Amino acid sequence: MENMISIFVRAIFVDNMIFAYFLGMCSYLAVSKTVKTSVGLGIAVVFVLGITVPVNYLIDNYLLKAGALTWISSSFADVDLGFLSFITFIAVIASIVQLVEMVVEKYAPALYNSLGIFLPLIAVNCAVLGGSLFMQEREYANIGEATMFGLGSGVGWLLAIVGIAAIREKIRYSQVPAPLRGLGITFIVAGLMGIAFMSFMGIKL
Repeated sequence: MENMISIFVRAIFVDNMIFAYFLGMCSYLAVSKTVKTSVGLGIAVVFVLGITVPVNYLIDNYLLKAGALTWISSSFADVDLGFLSFITFIAVIASIVQLVEMVVEKYAPALYNSLGIFLPLIAVNCAVLGGSLFMQEREYANIGEATMFGLGSGVGWLLAIVGIAAIREKIRYSQVPAPLRGLGITFIVAGLMGIAFMSFMGIKL
């Protein structure tokens, strides 16, 4: 249990997808103009990561890895389908994103319209694919650890986008020099937030 909490906390603060690996920056910068839309997209990313990472963990460990098919027959011990991991992970992510898009369109049409093209683009959000690839690289011991990593990564991304959205809303009332208005000051704020998150690297878990 302590190990799962450690994985969850590290995924949020230490291994943050935005500030540690710069994954998902396109939608992070484009959608973070208001807190409302940022929260909506962030929750969608948490949901997608929380489902796709454990699902891809099961697929990787019971279908794709070398010797993973021994549960079918011992004659499959030499079969290695690891070369299919990229396309398989992407197919799972695209399916879950399509489900999320249909749910949001039905139950929150205003949020669906405000998110626009960036909601279906979660399917190609590198933070979401990065979650599955990091899971595969780190070889978590069980599906519980993989789930905690997926949820933590999503919460970290949500925290990052809501944080910068709140700052951008306040910046509108500030006298920002003309050359820095828009994305200029946003890049500076994102860099400062990244430096701030580096302080969490000293956490001993």
